[in-house]
This record gives sequence, C-alpha cells and structure tokens, in this order.
Amino acid sequence: MEDYKADVFINELEQHQNENDVERMKRFFKDSDPHTLCLGLHMKTVFQTAKRFIKMPLSEIEKLLESPYYEVRMGAVSIMDFQAKQRKLSQDTRKALFDLYIHRHDRINNWDFVDRSAPSVIGKYLLDRPRDILYRLARSNNKWERRTAIVSTYAFIKQDELDDTFRIAELLIADEEELIQKAVGSWIREAGKRNNEKLKAFLDQYAHKMSRMTLRMAVEKFDNETKQYYLSILG
Repeated sequence: MEDYKADVFINELEQHQNENDVERMKRFFKDSDPHTLCLGLHMKTVFQTAKRFIKMPLSEIEKLLESPYYEVRMGAVSIMDFQAKQRKLSQDTRKALFDLYIHRHDRINNWDFVDRSAPSVIGKYLLDRPRDILYRLARSNNKWERRTAIVSTYAFIKQDELDDTFRIAELLIADEEELIQKAVGSWIREAGKRNNEKLKAFLDQYAHKMSRMTLRMAVEKFDNETKQYYLSILG
C-alpha cells in the first residue's frame, strides 16, 4: 500500500525537520557510528507519525532501519513497538517482528531504540517461549545486544516473572559500559517494585560487585535508611 511506504514516512518526517535542533538531538545518540545523522525532530513528532504508519509492512520498516538518520530509525522501532502491542496480532507477524529486530540489531544501535521496542517486540514474543536467546545476547560483544537482553525482561516483570531479570542482571553485573550499568540498575529496580525481598536478596549477594551507577539506580526507590545501607557496601 502506497500510504505505508518507507519513503512516504521519511517525507512526512522531513516536513518537520529543524536545523536548529540537530545538535540537540545528536546528544541522544550514544553509539560510535560516525554515519548517523539527525533531522532535528522532536520525539513526539516521530512517535505520532509512527502511530499513523502502524500498518507499514516489515519490508518497508527494514528500509527505515537502513536510514542514516537517527529519527527515521527511531520511527522504525516505534512502528515495530506499536505493531507488537496490538492485541490481535497474529503469531506469524509477532515472530516476523522478533526476527527483524534480531537480524537487524546492527541498526538498532542506540539505548532508546532498544528501550522503545525490546520489551514489546522481543519480550512479549518470548513470554510463552524458551528464553535462551536473551542469555546469548547478554554474552554478546555488542553492548546494544546486551542491553536488549535485560530490557526485554520488562515484559516478564509486568507478568510478575522476575527470575530472568535477576539471572541476566547477574551476567551483566560487572559490565564496563555505563549504559549497560544503568539498564541493569533500572530493571532490577523495576523487578523490585514487584518483589522487594527478591531485590534485597540480590543486592545482598551482588551489591559489592556492582558499579556505583548500577547500585544507585537499583536502590532509588528504597527508604533512605535502606538506600544508605546498600550504598555503604561500596564504601
């Protein structure tokens, strides 16, 4: 369908580009890819446009992932997210979304691309399936694949399934990348909202191995006394 073509989507985004916002948007892109460019768009514009293109075929979404523009790739993962959240989505389409994400992870190369789509595209697909792939991603040399491993578990957390979050966090506990440290801290904190005692048990065992960044994010919702107790473990 012509209305859901990648070039039509890109053309719509280009109507809103603002040269004055290019440098501001560049600060959101944390990868070392020197070829990524920015249009200078507010994310609200990208998300609203993506929602109108929810019926875009996966072959066209992949074309968006090929774009050098940050906002266009954000549009691609946003469309994938909107599609994956549809209640009546067929299992074939859900698998195809999962496969596209995994096979084109080379283009899903920023923290917000992962956070936008991993829980719905990867996590929801794995809710009733083996989760071995998350453990393979957690051991990857690619930091964004490692972030996908922990962020995807948010779909499980929402179902009160917390074990995979803590197991993957254990694999990533000594990760040297700041954006992985932040993800680990954030997602075990989310798991802790569902079961505070499990989070405390995890911290009792691993807090001394965490970066201060990870630990600070993990204990953010504790009362001050408990927070200070765990932070004191790192001295």
